Amino acid sequence: MEELGAQCAPPPPAGSQTRVPQANLSAAPSHNCSAEGYIYQDSIALPWKVLLVILLALITLATTLSNAFVIATVYRTRKLHTPANYLIASLAVTDLLVSILVMPISTMYTVTGRWTLGQVVCDFWLSSDITCCTASILHLCVIALDRYWAITDAVEYSAKRTPKRAAVMIALVWVFSISISLPPFFWRQAKAEEEVSDCMVNTDHILYTVYSTVGAFYFPTLLLIALYGRIYVEARSRILKQTPNRTGKRLTRAQLITDSPGSTSSVTSINSRAPDVPSESGSPVYVNQVKVRVSDALLEKKKLMAARERKATKTLGIILGAFIVCWLPFFIISLVMPICKDACWFHLAIFDFFTWLGYLNSLINPIIYTMSNEDFKQAFHKLIRFKCTS
Repeated sequence: MEELGAQCAPPPPAGSQTRVPQANLSAAPSHNCSAEGYIYQDSIALPWKVLLVILLALITLATTLSNAFVIATVYRTRKLHTPANYLIASLAVTDLLVSILVMPISTMYTVTGRWTLGQVVCDFWLSSDITCCTASILHLCVIALDRYWAITDAVEYSAKRTPKRAAVMIALVWVFSISISLPPFFWRQAKAEEEVSDCMVNTDHILYTVYSTVGAFYFPTLLLIALYGRIYVEARSRILKQTPNRTGKRLTRAQLITDSPGSTSSVTSINSRAPDVPSESGSPVYVNQVKVRVSDALLEKKKLMAARERKATKTLGIILGAFIVCWLPFFIISLVMPICKDACWFHLAIFDFFTWLGYLNSLINPIIYTMSNEDFKQAFHKLIRFKCTS
């Protein structure tokens, strides 16, 4: 995600009075101090550049294929045509756009350290980068919101959980993402035909820096932590309620029945002091000996639901952890550098690494969301077998 303004100047050599020209940090942060960027990239040996190209190309290809398979799986499997899965498919579309519109150009830019594609392509790339990466992050929020409402307000939300509602949530994500990517282009002075050697969002507006970092990362992160914390508490509560007591004395549900031939269910007798009462049909009714059958199928269902809640809780932790690990370093630098300016300096390789660490989240998302969902895994395997046999 290439966006925010900051000063990027390396410390001058000892005894030297010269300074490397400063430029605003944006694009991949490693390319915004162009003079230093050229020196840094030119100092890398060719074999290492080749290995870097191969590595970044493999990450890009894996991101493209994994998200494409998620989209195809949802499209071809009617069982997955639910509002919750539509949100996951929309996230996959967003991450697919990152892998197609952003990552290939970023690979070239990371390896060469020079921008040779002109201002028009630069504008398109930057806007695509900021918009798609922000949309990917915000999709995680709407997915968390959907699950939060489904757990805490299951009865009412089941009626509201419609494809139309999912479409509205997705539309809001894109509107907000575009609102973050557009402002820098209103105050850019460069012309489309002018030669550019590096691609960046040219901004010294600290208010925009705060607005974009808070809107694209810090607020969504706090929201995710709050939602997943509440979901975790609710899931733990359900696990405790649904897990049968080991002694079998505490049961959450039971059916009052009379004996039926062939029943294989467990039966518990409960004595009562009430006298026997004849029924209208003449058949005896036992009031002093009520027989309670606890359905074996019900107990198994409870165990299965408890296991699913445990797995879902674990998945939430993985999702939140992966998101924070991938994006937190980039957004810390994006917010700190414009504030401390010359007082802060990081090696350009660190900027590159943090930028691609953020892109890596677009590869991790489809893996986490699909591998943690049994319906997705089954449909995914069917799709792979279909592709192999066709």
